[in-house]
Amino acid sequence: MKYFILFGPPGAGKGTQAGAMVEKYNLRHLSTGELLRAEIAAGTPLGIQAQALIDKGNLVPDEVVEEMIEAQFRASEGIDGFLLDGFPRTVAQAEVLGEMLTRRGEALTGVISIMIPDAMIYDRIRHRAEIEGRADDASDDIVRTRIATYHAKTEPLIGYYTARGEYHEVDGTGTIEDVRDRIFALLDRL
Repeated sequence: MKYFILFGPPGAGKGTQAGAMVEKYNLRHLSTGELLRAEIAAGTPLGIQAQALIDKGNLVPDEVVEEMIEAQFRASEGIDGFLLDGFPRTVAQAEVLGEMLTRRGEALTGVISIMIPDAMIYDRIRHRAEIEGRADDASDDIVRTRIATYHAKTEPLIGYYTARGEYHEVDGTGTIEDVRDRIFALLDRL
């Protein structure tokens, strides 16, 4: 079983590339946001717990997210692996993920990080806001905050996975096809 983590700043093309990765390599895409929404919509105990926290304006705790991920790992029939998107977000979560995989007798295959310059992040987010009418991307201050938050939260993870030899960067500039070819070449090596 393969276990990949997908990293990249907002606007790097993670969503666009994840679909192609899932299709070509028979992976299950595990987006924590999508998993939470599905649990809430299904009215599962985890979903009820998450909705109650969200309704009060609280973040969903790591333990709930970790339990959702582990449940997905257990339901792994008919696939060759997983593509984790949005998890882990902290070094503590990365350590928990490592423990989950160890309990399964598995290991992380690699971290795929789609990298683009900050100026390009800004341009892509602003363009997406115009096309999709996304209010969360419409303000310059919000975009700058999202970029700063990405760097602050992700850089410790980059260091963590680099030290373990599991971190791999892909140049996210160029056409969608160019980036996809680079990602596929890397995944073929891993």
